[in-house]
Amino acid sequence: LQVQRATGIANSRNILATASDPNGFQLGLSQHVRGQINFLTKETGFYQLCLDNQQNHFGFMQVYLNFGVYYEGFNMENKQPEERKELNDTLEAIGVSIRKLQLHIFHMWRFYNFARMRKGADSFLLESNYNYVNWWSVAQSCVIVLSGVLQLCFLKRLFTVQTSSRQQC
Repeated sequence: LQVQRATGIANSRNILATASDPNGFQLGLSQHVRGQINFLTKETGFYQLCLDNQQNHFGFMQVYLNFGVYYEGFNMENKQPEERKELNDTLEAIGVSIRKLQLHIFHMWRFYNFARMRKGADSFLLESNYNYVNWWSVAQSCVIVLSGVLQLCFLKRLFTVQTSSRQQC
């Protein structure tokens, strides 16, 4: 998971994520902007992922979630018959190569999604910084123009001659 955008009073991007199994036992937790929770499963059922936005009061968070399931060590062909023909060995070698290729493609897809996730977070951060810099630039420009106008008014006051109805000799 990765927090893409956060707004609110505290404006903290940290989020607490916990994963629970179908019995309600906690399997893992993460309390970072970019978190990952890895756990082994042994039973079927509904696994629960809870996100806690407690540190960011009166605001919202946009969170990117990516789920992946790994079948490492899962091999249905553990018991092989002793007598195999050369053709079967060749087909088995092709099958092993295809499984390895699928695993590598899955990992490439996973890293691609993580890269997309980071790019999205960076984009939102750049956008918020861009707005912040623009507003401060406008405010500073207004202050500079206002100070110039005030200086001009004060200089005009210094050189104004007061006319009186009486003539002085």
